[in-house]
Amino acid sequence: MTDTKTADIHLIQRIIPHRYPFLLVDKVRDIKGHESAIGIKNVSFNEPHFQGHFPGAPIMPGVTIVEAMAQTAAVMVGVAQDLADKEFLVYFMAIESAKFRRKVVPGDVLEMHVTTKRGGGKVWKFHGRAEVDGELACEAEFTAMMDMPK
Repeated sequence: MTDTKTADIHLIQRIIPHRYPFLLVDKVRDIKGHESAIGIKNVSFNEPHFQGHFPGAPIMPGVTIVEAMAQTAAVMVGVAQDLADKEFLVYFMAIESAKFRRKVVPGDVLEMHVTTKRGGGKVWKFHGRAEVDGELACEAEFTAMMDMPK
């Protein structure tokens, strides 16, 4: 599939139910159907987790990086299946082989490169790489159950 699409924050909010402070993706670009997409997260000091993780040395928690990759995957599927304004929920089933290689700090632009390993039914498996300036910050495989609208 050569046709690529972009989801801005308005479309993202029409696809997934996440809202502040747990909406962790600002834009999804280069959406290639169900195959792949790139999520963008502008990391800001104003995010609530930085108050406690860690005072004086703010670092984005690894679990929120993995969640941002999962939200990117959900938006990719939502765009591919035209799920805007429908009741679409996604649930983690597994997170495997998560590795953290670089700190993500306020001011960074986090790019989540997500590809589908298996999908099409209720259970999907993805591979995600989160990068800052082309440098690997996190990598993981994750499985999710897609609760598609009826």
